[in-house]
Amino acid sequence: MFIGRLRQFWEIFSKNKAAVVGGAIILFYILIALFAPLLAAHDPFEIQLDKKLQQPSFEHWMGTDDKGRDILARILYGSRLSMGIGFAAVSFGAFFGIIMGLAAGYYGGWVDTIISRILDVMLAFPGILLALAIISALGPSLVNVMIAVGIFSVPLFARVVRGSTLETKKLEYIDAIRSLGANDGTIIFKHILPNILSPIIIQGTLRLATAILSAAGLSFLGLGAQPPSPEWGTMLSSGRDFLFSAPYIALFPGLAISVLVLGFNLFGDGLRDALDPRLKS
Repeated sequence: MFIGRLRQFWEIFSKNKAAVVGGAIILFYILIALFAPLLAAHDPFEIQLDKKLQQPSFEHWMGTDDKGRDILARILYGSRLSMGIGFAAVSFGAFFGIIMGLAAGYYGGWVDTIISRILDVMLAFPGILLALAIISALGPSLVNVMIAVGIFSVPLFARVVRGSTLETKKLEYIDAIRSLGANDGTIIFKHILPNILSPIIIQGTLRLATAILSAAGLSFLGLGAQPPSPEWGTMLSSGRDFLFSAPYIALFPGLAISVLVLGFNLFGDGLRDALDPRLKS
């Protein structure tokens, strides 16, 4: 049965060529993150002032920055940081969002009212402003960026899960399971949650693009990863002083962010088409 569903998913997903390209982009970034030490010909932290601001060449394919560090090596190692921040932040937001959404959708009443009002307050603030406020309170650091981006992801997951739970709990098989004496925990985590994973996966994939972009933006402002970290947003910030004399310092990290975000968006759209039963023909 699982093989049949997987085959059906692939048939629908593979028809979307843009989604396949997005998946290939994500896989490519994952591979370079895993094998960065093997792919990087130079130490991303090694300072060589005699080689600073060198243009792209056979020795340094993407040139060197103002401290003589190889930009390609820093982008390769930076893929670990940028993708790690994205996955950690989305996992944080998904965990708490799922718990809140399940509780609000299943129990309803005053539980739903309280959780919904909390989510409304969080959604009243633009995500990046909420993240800025959180980091201002916690202090600039890589971990705090993950927490901040994760917190403003919570209401998005909670809303999706709440709506799906409201629909699923009305189905006849849930009433049958309840009549057999199953407790709330069993119903919620064994029967409702597995049946609403599709919208959660779709939301998580699309949210990864936003999380990576937001984390890079915060690092660009000096609130995230701190130098000499090879995080892409930090590299962009360092390169803005050389936009006219050495534009490649900012160009290549910017391209790395743009292509990865594009990949997650394309892949997420394909997942939505393949997993959302309302879009299936």
